[in-house]
Amino acid sequence: MMETARIPIADVVFQPTEDIIDMEQRQALKAIREFLKGKTAYDVLPVSFRLLVLDTSLLVRKSLNILLQNGIVSAPLWNSKTSKFAGLLTSSDYINVIQYYYQNPDKMDRIDHFTLDGLRDIERAIGLQPVETVSVHPFKRLYDACLKMIASKGRRIPLIDYDEDNKREIVLSVLTQYRILKFVAQNCKETRMLRKPLKDLNIGIYSNVATATMSTPVIDVIHLLASKDVSSIPIVDSDGVLQNIYESIDVLTIVKGGIYNELELTVGEAIMRRSDEFEGVYTCTDQDRLDTIMDTIRRSRLHRLVVVDSNGKLKGLVTLGDILQYLLLGEDDNEAK
Repeated sequence: MMETARIPIADVVFQPTEDIIDMEQRQALKAIREFLKGKTAYDVLPVSFRLLVLDTSLLVRKSLNILLQNGIVSAPLWNSKTSKFAGLLTSSDYINVIQYYYQNPDKMDRIDHFTLDGLRDIERAIGLQPVETVSVHPFKRLYDACLKMIASKGRRIPLIDYDEDNKREIVLSVLTQYRILKFVAQNCKETRMLRKPLKDLNIGIYSNVATATMSTPVIDVIHLLASKDVSSIPIVDSDGVLQNIYESIDVLTIVKGGIYNELELTVGEAIMRRSDEFEGVYTCTDQDRLDTIMDTIRRSRLHRLVVVDSNGKLKGLVTLGDILQYLLLGEDDNEAK
């Protein structure tokens, strides 16, 4: 059974004119951008946090156990030979490994000996361009850090400092889209002025949305995640009504025990093994507004919104990346840097 969290529609005391809404929307975006330019990436970090950094010599199998045991879905990588940051380990890396061994079943016996420093070789073997190792200094403007994240098409960006005394890099933390948007929602009151509905913002995807059903084998969904370069696949019934969503992080749960031997499970069977900490599927309509969405981000941990119609039929997807890009570049792509 799918758990959904519906974004509440704010009470309407009066109906402002379209011109006023447009004006306030532009004012809000300008204020949010000035806010981001006045803060550093470091300002987003909580007072207390934990950071796990994994050495690239670590076995892939062990890295997966570490992520699951600590309830995290990504970690910075460190090359101890060069004493340098070596990129981020994410669920996409495990999906790439699955793709590789699914294409080369004769090499499956080597999987327990595969280390993290070979992930880039896996990317090349399955025809992917190696992911750029993007990072930002913690005292860089938050606005610039967001632009760099958007340009890299990443969902998170590491903060890397440099120790002048020891002449080595220091991995300070990792900023996520969610953390940045929550920071904005908590500290920028102008988000309440973002009253234009989603349908007028031109954000998200509403055509050719990849979907699956409860009977679709997990391996087929993994192929979709990889080929579409997305982090989730909506699960619908024969009428197109949303039933659930399968996320790239769900793959970690499937492959944690004995690795890659349960990929023929159906999506329905896989979802039954999902962690109790799963918060459900956040839905909205194209009539919902960014002010209510930002308020939901302030109160709840969401990673995307599934757009449905009044009958629950899938219409599209809006990711946090879509929202962040709109806040920085929407309405006026010539916004001064």
